[in-house]
Amino acid sequence: MRAAFLKGTQLSLVEMEKPKSQPGAAIVKVRMAGICNTDLELVRGYMNFQGVPGHEFVGVVSECEEQHWVGKRVCGEINVGCRNCQYCRLDLSRHCPNRTVMGILNQNGAFAEYVLVPAKNLREVPVQVSDHQAVFVEPLAAAFEIMEQVKLAPNSQIAVIGDGKLGLLIAQVLQLSCADITLVGKHERKLDFARALGLSTCLKNAAIAKTYNIVVEASGSPSGFESALNIVRPRGTVVLKSTYADNLNLNAAPIVIDEITIVGSRCGQFMPALRALAAKRVQIDGLIEQIYPFAQFSEAFERAKQPDSLKVLVDFDA
Repeated sequence: MRAAFLKGTQLSLVEMEKPKSQPGAAIVKVRMAGICNTDLELVRGYMNFQGVPGHEFVGVVSECEEQHWVGKRVCGEINVGCRNCQYCRLDLSRHCPNRTVMGILNQNGAFAEYVLVPAKNLREVPVQVSDHQAVFVEPLAAAFEIMEQVKLAPNSQIAVIGDGKLGLLIAQVLQLSCADITLVGKHERKLDFARALGLSTCLKNAAIAKTYNIVVEASGSPSGFESALNIVRPRGTVVLKSTYADNLNLNAAPIVIDEITIVGSRCGQFMPALRALAAKRVQIDGLIEQIYPFAQFSEAFERAKQPDSLKVLVDFDA
């Protein structure tokens, strides 16, 4: 099969062996995949990953010992736990100390014509959700995770730093529970999209009052954390969503002085995201920058690197 393989900092299309059937696992023929900021950071050295990246995908099960899955259109939870530790027993396999993570940690991902996925990680995609929309399930699930971690009130004042794909998804999800959401960004085209959704917006370099009781940092840049501390009010909460290869220079003094709560937030469960997509509660189509055939994967990846781009998708059937 064809696959995009990362070795060191070089990502290139290669021919490699198709995954073999394994007990408890399914072979999924990938139909469409999305390129996210984590994929870009992997190429810069994040996690020291080598193999096939890619964790945002939709496909059709071609082989599985659990026959009811064969032919189903699916996406897949990306964390694979050991199933035996205390975290797995609490349905927190995404925190299993022995986990692998599709396309990120010790497991090949979905930038390939076929991907191996544990059957227990499969989630059927509702008919109301298109392939284009289904690719967003993983980042949308990450946005919903915030609602599991932080207590929100209807009158909460929330700022989301970062007008990229994840920031726009997070702002929409939080808007389902809270009316006062401000998206902070630096790209007018993306901020226009946010305003069309009824969100308040603010340019990153503008003077922003220190009034927000919750600030979500989703800029993908180390500078976003400093920005978050500058606008969260005393005894507020900063939620960290960004992952990046660079080190974070942390000045802890404002955290102590203002008694700020820091919440790390990563993956979420897929079902809330699938239900929201099926019910059309989140706007996805306007977030798609461009769709490339898999043969043009290199061009797709270069486009995804551009600061002004939204979601770049790769079509494996084109």
